[in-house]
Amino acid sequence: MSKQFKRTLITAALPYANGPVHIGHLAGVYVPADIYARYLRLKGEEVLFVSGSDEHGIPITIKARKEGVSPQDIVDRYHFLIKKSFEDFGISFDIYSRTSSDIHTKTSSDFFLKMYEKGEFVEQETEQYYDEEAQQFLADRYITGTCPICGNERAYGDQCEACGSTLNPTDLINPKSTISGSKPVMRRTKHWYLPLDRHEAWLRHWILDEHKEWKPNVYGQCKSWLDLGLQPRAVSRDLDWGIPVPLPNAEGKVLYVWFDAPIGYISNTKELCGQQPEKYGNWEKWWCDQDTKLIHFIGKDNIVFHCIVFPTMLKTEGLFILPENVPANEFLNLEGDKISTSRNWAVWLNEYLEDFPGKQDVLRYVLTANAPETKDNDFTWKDFQARNNNELVAILGNFVNRALVLTQKYFDNAVPALGDLSDYDRETIRNIEGVKNAVEQNIEQFRFREALKEAMNLARIGNKYLADCEPWKTAKTDMSRTATILNLSLQIAGNLTIVLEPFLPFSTEKIRSFLNLPKIDWKKLGSIDLLPEGHRLGNAELLFEKIEDDVIERQVQKLLDTKKANEDSSYHAKPVKETIAFDAFEKLDIRVGTVLECEKVPKSDKLLRFLLDDGLQKRTILSGIAAYYPDPQALVGKQVCFIANLEPRKLRGFMSEGMILSAEDADGSLALVEPSKMVHPGSEVK
Repeated sequence: MSKQFKRTLITAALPYANGPVHIGHLAGVYVPADIYARYLRLKGEEVLFVSGSDEHGIPITIKARKEGVSPQDIVDRYHFLIKKSFEDFGISFDIYSRTSSDIHTKTSSDFFLKMYEKGEFVEQETEQYYDEEAQQFLADRYITGTCPICGNERAYGDQCEACGSTLNPTDLINPKSTISGSKPVMRRTKHWYLPLDRHEAWLRHWILDEHKEWKPNVYGQCKSWLDLGLQPRAVSRDLDWGIPVPLPNAEGKVLYVWFDAPIGYISNTKELCGQQPEKYGNWEKWWCDQDTKLIHFIGKDNIVFHCIVFPTMLKTEGLFILPENVPANEFLNLEGDKISTSRNWAVWLNEYLEDFPGKQDVLRYVLTANAPETKDNDFTWKDFQARNNNELVAILGNFVNRALVLTQKYFDNAVPALGDLSDYDRETIRNIEGVKNAVEQNIEQFRFREALKEAMNLARIGNKYLADCEPWKTAKTDMSRTATILNLSLQIAGNLTIVLEPFLPFSTEKIRSFLNLPKIDWKKLGSIDLLPEGHRLGNAELLFEKIEDDVIERQVQKLLDTKKANEDSSYHAKPVKETIAFDAFEKLDIRVGTVLECEKVPKSDKLLRFLLDDGLQKRTILSGIAAYYPDPQALVGKQVCFIANLEPRKLRGFMSEGMILSAEDADGSLALVEPSKMVHPGSEVK
């Protein structure tokens, strides 16, 4: 039997404050978290819902440098924009704060010091790139060079955005500083590391044995990380933007953003409890009391931090509870393409409300109905239109409107008496009562898509009941029967204000105003006495309106214009490189190899591992083209061109012995370079 808790602490991932939020954020994290929080509050449970802006890290400093402003200017701008977007969409945080606050700095510093004093860190000196002109160590994103996987000359020190490969700065060919343009040098620097490997046995038991109920995508990713073996992770870095490492002789070093960001949940709770202790009590009851259930809502890119790293931090610090569940979602794509902030391929929340004022719930509904709960899913404007017109308008809005209009017509806007019940009435009442259990089971197992479907079934029940009973016909012969039909229909509408409140808070508020009802708690769901006989109703209006084709066409065209602008502005045939001597070219040994094996590299969405017959032996080469070849097995038997005499490099635990050649098209896609006919393995490319 699962443990019963006294209260629930809900955290939603801290959005990064270097840009606005889009529908992918809403679908992946914030709408599911809000549904859960609103549901628990309706049940009368003690709940705290916490989030805030993540305001440290390299992307913010890069954006600030590009714009010629301070990092604080950047985070101030986006913190308030993000906060307003969440408020506009009804995300009901108890607090939405930020990691640049004084209380967060102190909380993170104290957390670090407690772990440091307990000997939970390992000090280690490593070599890191240093810009002698700028006189500073370079973070990975401040280093560019040639990607060893695909040859992109503008790869960053942590990732190649052309092929998606994860890199280390030392992997880059011809690295240079983005600050001064000079070639960096290696210099020794000291950092503190969290030795995750020490905690691997405990984590394996805690996750794999004790939390088998976690969503399969979460459980599977955790198992993959644990099976590959955990490594120490740096908790500090050389940077001038962030929380200073609170130790002597640590000048110029800050806490790594992955370390301080999740502590923001704790500091934001402290801030709220300090402001309203009479309402929320002390912060310790939320974070240190075993009777509190901690739930993290995140996207799949944060699974490792919230399931492995942060729990290790909480456990080693010693005071804190551990998460009971981490119901992470996968990614939402847009019109068949990955959402990209850099390419402006997104539906921004602030822009959505400019184009669709008052339609927050339409987007909440569509994103929940199409939520990427266990696999990536796709948002399309046509599906958005269809769900609005065929479900919200034709089912929910139609039922509520008909029940109210008919009551106004036949009973002067007052709830009529409930008379004798027919067998069909009793069957309908049983169906109404059954909705409560179905919705509860799905919400409590974090299946919000199914929960919404079950909630909407109540509107379907109402529509069918009205259509089958035809009160407009019985009104001609039997007003008592008409009264019973409309009473039950209004009771269904009242129940809709309860069951849909977590999902569609703006619409349920409207329905309550139509029915002249206060907010009703969850335990009354399924009752048929929500509106007493004679209760006066409010004025009925259309709950939703149809969205026409031209409106959708404008949104689709906006995306097409964005795609074209990206192609026009960001892709041109690259200039021919600097002329080289023929003997320099002769140093390249380009050959043809036959593919013997091809498979995806574990923990990488982009890398494929090739085993080639090069005419002399078998060799392994990693290539960042997985996105363009979804069936690696189909490449077995084909021939590819590769550079045979490139210095081997270790990547993702494999030694890559060369570089496979590919061509980059205008849309950024990569295609393998192949001979036009089969040749002997090892044939030289002249």
